[in-house]
Amino acid sequence: MWEEVDHQLKRNFQFKDFIQAFAFMTEVAFHAEKQGHHPNWSNVYNRVEICLNTHDAGNIVTEKDWLLARTIDVIYVKYQ
Repeated sequence: MWEEVDHQLKRNFQFKDFIQAFAFMTEVAFHAEKQGHHPNWSNVYNRVEICLNTHDAGNIVTEKDWLLARTIDVIYVKYQ
C-alpha cells in the first residue's frame, strides 16, 4: 500500500523478473505522461520503488499524486 512519508507517497512493487518490472514501468510511463505527472522511481531487477509528490505545489502530496497512485495500482494488478 501507499505510505505518505516526508511529503511523498511511496510504494514498493515486486515482480516475477526484470522483464515484468520493466513492462510495468513502461505502462506506468504512458499513463504518467497522459496525466502530466511523472514519478520519481528506481528499479533493481524485479523491484520498483515509486515516490510521488507535486513539484508545482511545493513538493507536497496532492490529489494529482493520489490520482496517479490509483492508476499505478490498477496497472500493478494486471501483473499479479
